[in-house]
Amino acid sequence: MKKQILLAVLAIMAFGFSATAQQVDRSSFKAGVLAGLPVGDYSDASSFALGLDLAHHWGVSELFDLGLASGYIHAFGDTASYLDGAVVANYEDFQFIPVAGAIRMYPTYEFKLGADLGYAFGFTEFFDGGFYLRPSIGYNITGNTELNASYITISNDGTSFSMVALGLLFLF
Repeated sequence: MKKQILLAVLAIMAFGFSATAQQVDRSSFKAGVLAGLPVGDYSDASSFALGLDLAHHWGVSELFDLGLASGYIHAFGDTASYLDGAVVANYEDFQFIPVAGAIRMYPTYEFKLGADLGYAFGFTEFFDGGFYLRPSIGYNITGNTELNASYITISNDGTSFSMVALGLLFLF
């Protein structure tokens, strides 16, 4: 499964690089921060996450960009307890570094829709990474500042770490 995901990411990256020859004179590096609330399988193990976003996009047409995305996600471990206050489990923090291909569509100048698809490497004993998917919607606050909302999911062997995130990106 890891091989198939890696091959898919490499194919997206190769397509992105080959499309730069026809690009619409729009290439951008973006960096920013995100904050998220875990949902689903790991919502008991973590109640909050922070992260760093990095991306480089190339304009393929007036409406589409293709690119590469990466970053860092740090989910803070939580403590689970019974109603009487007895501690059941202390979960440790867990971290991910996603590596993905990215696509963005611009229906208007202010709004963008997109998705990142790839693999997220995990750095904990109980979750070593998996398939990474991140659909998002963004709003240009200014010409070089974007506010975005996304749903991040990292799945592996029937379990997944998912979160709803809000991010702020800066164009360089």
